[in-house]
Amino acid sequence: MSSQKSETAHITTKVLSVMKQRGEKIAMLTAYDFLTAKFLDEAGIEVILVGDSLGNVIQGNETTLPVTLEEMIYHTKIVKRAVRNAIVVGDMTFYELSGWSKGSYTNCGRIMKESGCDAVKMEGGDYIAETVRRVVEIGIPVMGHLD
Repeated sequence: MSSQKSETAHITTKVLSVMKQRGEKIAMLTAYDFLTAKFLDEAGIEVILVGDSLGNVIQGNETTLPVTLEEMIYHTKIVKRAVRNAIVVGDMTFYELSGWSKGSYTNCGRIMKESGCDAVKMEGGDYIAETVRRVVEIGIPVMGHLD
């Protein structure tokens, strides 16, 4: 366990930044349910992702494409309920990030407000840079996943 984590109970983006500056490893694992999230949090995992991979792992789909925003909010809310220390990151679904739109802005806000997560994860490349910039400007923390 890092020295930074022993000084504070709840991991924040500032704690992650300090850990990165110190060259400390940051653990990020995925959970889709209350019990898994509780175990990961108690084990000291700094970041818990609720990924759209729930489409494969939980729903048995061949891809993540069928996962809806409502399903992401539902699973993220369950995970957040179990977590006391880690940062919980809710994944944006594929369709919600198809370039900048007012919908992208609104849906990032929905995930934050309705699930209580600490950040949203956006996956893509240059084509989502403007979306990420605008979402961060309104105060929504973003964790990127670059293609």
